[in-house]
Amino acid sequence: MHPEIRKIVTYDEEIFIEGFRAAEHPWRLFAVAAVVRNPWAGRFVEDLKPEIHAYGPILGEMMTKRMIRLAGSGEAIEAYGKAAVVGLDGEIEHASGLIHTLRFGNFYREAVGAKSYLAFTNTRGGANAPIMVPLMDKNDAGRRSHYLTIQFAIPDAPRADEIVVVLGAATGGRPHHRIGDRYQDLKDLGHDLDNPAAV
Repeated sequence: MHPEIRKIVTYDEEIFIEGFRAAEHPWRLFAVAAVVRNPWAGRFVEDLKPEIHAYGPILGEMMTKRMIRLAGSGEAIEAYGKAAVVGLDGEIEHASGLIHTLRFGNFYREAVGAKSYLAFTNTRGGANAPIMVPLMDKNDAGRRSHYLTIQFAIPDAPRADEIVVVLGAATGGRPHHRIGDRYQDLKDLGHDLDNPAAV
């Protein structure tokens, strides 16, 4: 059982000036999107595992290799995330199924040497729907400079019976970040770093 991939789309943005000031180093955000036929479209399927287990490793390995090629190395990636957009004949559960499996995400996590979980979105939409890929620091979930979002769209995807599966990355945080990180907030509020909600 193999995913039927109609096409692969690459998004790559290099920013030289942010907020009316030149960045010290060019700031890159990029993504790889696979447009895949939804094997569950148009019907209710109780057990999604066979396709998840079959598709996850194939998509995870192939897309991770493309991301590393774009970056030049796993070390060059500082922030990362994932997303899926399911077409109108599918469920949000279908989008979730293809990206919320270690059989998919672990390829990327291991290739970039990450400790943090992969930030994510899973949404439904028609062709040209906004694809929003949230990013966070691959090793420090509280590092706000790396809270980022890649946004793009594919004019002809997803079709009603497709899912767009996406990996995203950035080579650094916002060029002129100056809002601090969550650790200072926790300290100011008198909260324990290991119990941030104070429950």
